[in-house]
Amino acid sequence: MDRVQKILMTAFWIGVVLSVATALAGELNWIPVGAFQGNAEMEFVVLTAMELLTLAMIPLALRLFKFKKVKQELHEKRDQALLKWGICRLDMLLFPLFLNVALYYFFANNSFGIMALILCCCLVFVYPSKSRCRAELEV
Repeated sequence: MDRVQKILMTAFWIGVVLSVATALAGELNWIPVGAFQGNAEMEFVVLTAMELLTLAMIPLALRLFKFKKVKQELHEKRDQALLKWGICRLDMLLFPLFLNVALYYFFANNSFGIMALILCCCLVFVYPSKSRCRAELEV
């Protein structure tokens, strides 16, 4: 279980560091800030898609380990299932986080930044500590 926890922790921090690096690149103007700012139709479509993706992924990621199939797999396969579903849950939050941070700079739209902050708050509830990994396997 310690190996799985370390892999999950590494995946967690890689996603966080990539998002922070993207924000840093935007603040230092290494990426084109406001590159798509004038395209209202594209901004509307992308913003709507990201809002739907973010709204769908947050409850799904936070409740993932409560689903019957996942619980059963965690009970039967333990470490293998914890790794599989743990990575899946982290990706459900970290991928939209990275996209929202990047799109915040591409469109210069605060809505993407707010969604990124909401996703950051949600990461607290899936942080792969040893005690959380043990608790997920005991369910």
